[in-house]
Amino acid sequence: EDGSQILVIASQVAMGLSLAACAGLRAFLPLFVVGLAGRLDWVPLTSHFEWLEATPALIVFGVAVAAELLADKVPWLDNALDALQSFVKPIAGVISAAAVLEGLTPLQRVVLAIVLGGGAASVVHFSKAHLRLLSTVTTGGLANPAISAVEDTGAGGLAIAAIWAPLVALAAIVLLAILTVWFLHKRRAGWRPLRPA
Repeated sequence: EDGSQILVIASQVAMGLSLAACAGLRAFLPLFVVGLAGRLDWVPLTSHFEWLEATPALIVFGVAVAAELLADKVPWLDNALDALQSFVKPIAGVISAAAVLEGLTPLQRVVLAIVLGGGAASVVHFSKAHLRLLSTVTTGGLANPAISAVEDTGAGGLAIAAIWAPLVALAAIVLLAILTVWFLHKRRAGWRPLRPA
């Protein structure tokens, strides 16, 4: 019984962390997905977060998702959106994580949501904003819509995986983080091959 309880909690933490990471790409998408999942009884929402599944909230988040997806396709406007959402995305990450951490005490839920949820959303957001600014400077923004479309696909896939296969979603995030660090290290090193001793 203890083993199954640990697995349930691990799945909830993985779900919350994955949804928070998704918030780092698209602030309102995980909130909409969590609300919809709660509305369809796919995921039990924690107390004080049932409002996410209410019809008005789903409508607001759905419109916000559409507006964010469209605005992120416009070069230079996407950079302004990134600057504005430096505050919005961590909050969205905290809410997304806290809403699904159902098997924890209120204190554990708050601490994990702030530290893991807010932290994951912030790291992903600032990495995304850095890449987008680099694209804007190097391509004059021409590559930004294509990059945005890839991010849309990644955020959507991550949000769905977070609900249906949270441990798989978390593993994918860890793998992507490792690849990102490796890529940045190689880029900083100028892709110089190792010289034999």
